Amino acid sequence: MLPTMTSGVITEPAILDAIELTSDPELEVRFAESAHRILADLIGGGAALGWVEPPARDEVAELLDHVVSAVQTGDAALRAAYLDRRLVGLGYWLRYARPTHRPHADLEKIAVGADAHGRGVGRALTAALIADAREAGIEVLTLDVRGDNTKALHLYRSLGFTEYGRLPDFVAVGEHRYDKVFYMLDFRRQS
Repeated sequence: MLPTMTSGVITEPAILDAIELTSDPELEVRFAESAHRILADLIGGGAALGWVEPPARDEVAELLDHVVSAVQTGDAALRAAYLDRRLVGLGYWLRYARPTHRPHADLEKIAVGADAHGRGVGRALTAALIADAREAGIEVLTLDVRGDNTKALHLYRSLGFTEYGRLPDFVAVGEHRYDKVFYMLDFRRQS
């Protein structure tokens, strides 16, 4: 659950899973709106999260409903980072749907609000999602990241992900082109 304030300030993010998040009615009601605000602000500022233009509120709400439904069937994990009951980041993975790929999952999104950058929120979210994947029996956790997102690339490498492929100039944002970099964390090779 969320920590209480010490000296009026919380410095460590509270990382909630989907069950904790949905069991707190106040947080659950505000979650989609807060997530939309984070995503819209980041994407509006040029963040590499898969959208060129900020998504609509309904699109974010629908995406989160899909993820929460997948969590309930064991096919996903969702994590939300809070500082003083304020959503500052979120992330999730989804199990691959094809029967031959079911032992694997794709880390879909890690989004941390600009006001929380540099506070370890992205690392804490990613580490929690990695632990969730291990616990769910995922064999390989994959992700892709835009090649110019050097902070994310460094974070993923520091957590044990390795590059397994790259599509040069694959991502088009207006006239700009960026590599699409594929990373994986193979739990089968870890003791």
